Amino acid sequence: MKTTIKKTSKLSLAILISAALSFSSCNKFLDEKPSKSSDLVVTTTDQLDALLNRYQTFYSEGNRTAIYSTDDYNFTKQIYDARPATFGMAAVEFALWDIEYLQDDTRENFWKNEYTKIFNANMVLENLSRVSGSQADKDRLKADAHLIRAYSYLTLVDTYCLPYTESNKNEPGLPIKLTTSFEESTARAPLHAVYTQIESDLAEASKANVPLVQQGRARHWRANTAAVNGLAARYYLIRNDYNKALDFASKALSEYSTFVDYNTNMRYGRSSTVNINTGTPNAETVTLQFPYTHDNQTDFTDMLQWKEFLYFRMLNHESWWYVPSQELIDLYDKNNDLRYEYHFVEGYSYDRGMTKPAYDWPGYVFFYKDRIPSGPTVAEMTLIKAECQARLDQVSAAMTTVNTLRAKRMKPGAWVDLQASNKDEAIKKVLEERRREMPYTQRWSDIRRFNNNDYAGDDVLLTRSFYPYNASTVQADQAIKTYQLPKDSRRFAVPIPRTEIISSQGAIVQNTY
Repeated sequence: MKTTIKKTSKLSLAILISAALSFSSCNKFLDEKPSKSSDLVVTTTDQLDALLNRYQTFYSEGNRTAIYSTDDYNFTKQIYDARPATFGMAAVEFALWDIEYLQDDTRENFWKNEYTKIFNANMVLENLSRVSGSQADKDRLKADAHLIRAYSYLTLVDTYCLPYTESNKNEPGLPIKLTTSFEESTARAPLHAVYTQIESDLAEASKANVPLVQQGRARHWRANTAAVNGLAARYYLIRNDYNKALDFASKALSEYSTFVDYNTNMRYGRSSTVNINTGTPNAETVTLQFPYTHDNQTDFTDMLQWKEFLYFRMLNHESWWYVPSQELIDLYDKNNDLRYEYHFVEGYSYDRGMTKPAYDWPGYVFFYKDRIPSGPTVAEMTLIKAECQARLDQVSAAMTTVNTLRAKRMKPGAWVDLQASNKDEAIKKVLEERRREMPYTQRWSDIRRFNNNDYAGDDVLLTRSFYPYNASTVQADQAIKTYQLPKDSRRFAVPIPRTEIISSQGAIVQNTY
């Protein structure tokens, strides 16, 4: 922990702000910036504002559990055998819910990166009383910092800790860092204390009452009331509190409910050609067709302009291939669902090197090859509202709500409107729509809460068949094994990187299994 939570002087904060100012992409989205200075002393709210305007510091979530560990991800003997070099050991370990080797993966940076965001939020909070500026600006910055901290703690606790239940509430939670001092304890607080801290941060973030749309422009990358209500809706859904989740989702939608209509707002972007089976009788050139959101990896314009965002966050995949499982693929109406048309790139396996012999499998692509929206969106709020209505036995209302989303995702026709005759059918149809809309980003969190609520119809048993493996090698010469993650497994708490335990001098304790 000491490698990521460090004592910081005014000068080091100034260096961070100076770095923030050096980013010039999407300038039209940012307010006027102060000049760069290598010896800047932090004295104004404008300087703190510049730090938080550095969306590149905060937007990315490299959560490999979300990418590899659910039934949305295809990890089979067949796809591995097609080109073993495509899949590193991290993919193997996360896909098979490893305990023994994963904690020594030195490239597992999700914990560190989220605590870095928390550290930056704490820097802002500590400096607010020392800088000049209006009270309104200070209140706005305070809301930003509390929302950043709440968001990071929620993603961390939903990954590295057991799901919250009455029986689990005293299990190890997270180190709660509320200052920048390296002397602050790094011991893991009880699970219930982490959730209490998230609620507290959300309450503080809501006080500024900053709207998402300001002067006709949606500022998705900064704190706003729609984002706070959206994250609160997600939080209470995770807690299986459907009344509160419904209330906050409805509040978010009452402020901002703009959809991207896939019938009119989506198009194809760049295409790519790949030669497969070169030098054989089956040689051919294949064209891969990508959505327009794929066009530019480095330009943030499309991402910042994605008008469904309440809060700008992206799941980021280091290996550039969200491999959809057959189970996920089969959920889509391939003829009429425009999400399948635009986000599933046929033959994407060729792009990842499976060209000789050719192995054909699609990839899920949203923003370029590595990024999927993971922050609260209008679509997510609509699905939370529909799910809560279904679970509260408001069947007709649930179908009406979910169909407002489908109308923006499907080609026009009779297939748009889902119908349900009872509560169980409504829950099933809404959850299938949720999975179609948000693969990877929310599935791990969903499985955790499904397996810990009082509705048996939700239970998910994760199973894979694959080779044995050790810390460095897949043992492909040995017999296939069956790997499972039962609903009551303690492995729903991901192993904490051992480097963090060592740097804390043992204050952080590892999960027990």
